[in-house]
Amino acid sequence: MKTVLIGAGNVATHLGEALQKAGNEILQVWSRTRTSAETLADRLGCPWTTDIEQLTPEGEMYLFCVGDAVLESLAHQVYSVLEALGTEGGDGETGRLALFVHTAGSMSQDVLPAPRRGVMYPMQTFSRKRQVDFAEIPIFVESRTDEERLMMMAELISNRVWVLDEENRRYLHLAAVFACNFTNHMYDLSARLLAERGIPFSVLLPLIDETARKVHEMSPREAQTGPAVRHDMNVIGKHVDMLSDPMVKEIYTLMSDSIYDKLRPNED
Repeated sequence: MKTVLIGAGNVATHLGEALQKAGNEILQVWSRTRTSAETLADRLGCPWTTDIEQLTPEGEMYLFCVGDAVLESLAHQVYSVLEALGTEGGDGETGRLALFVHTAGSMSQDVLPAPRRGVMYPMQTFSRKRQVDFAEIPIFVESRTDEERLMMMAELISNRVWVLDEENRRYLHLAAVFACNFTNHMYDLSARLLAERGIPFSVLLPLIDETARKVHEMSPREAQTGPAVRHDMNVIGKHVDMLSDPMVKEIYTLMSDSIYDKLRPNED
């Protein structure tokens, strides 16, 4: 499918490369900044632009890999440009009849103004400098108009593809924030504590790796350890006293209380 990438960040980079390797033609990359647009376009061997008015109307799909805050307004701008151009694309349809797709976990497909629209949400954390195996990344698809087409496209790049409605996708995204973003922030807090004492963060890596491995074999509830599970208030009190940042103190206390509350034997 002839695809125009709207956005040139981490998601656009990895998804664009995966789609291209699977046989999709990337016609063009658009980004607000020249550096990011040019960098990704060079990787994909296609033209780029920072001017919405210069978007090609030849796309069969316009894939929006941008932040939630700008997604709706940007999609309307792109659609207005394609409507105004009214030029026939390669499949005989005008650009305004192309498929609009976004990759956001918590946004409705209805923020996209095009008649044909949908969602293709790859649930993974992406960084430009790290390669990922897209075949192992779960992709969640939703579309009232092109579900089968999106499923076929997703299955070209991933072995784990599901149809998931908007409400459940929002809860999935919420769970992903807890499992990924919040967990990584805990790593950052740990690294800061160790740095203050001249201890390298790398000493925690075996512990982090084993914690992650365990939840492949048992539930997170079964894998939980530590003073909060035992309700060891002596250790917990000492830890809180050692923390100088009031917000970090509160995080430690809330996390300990939550662990104990959720793991009490009489919990349903």
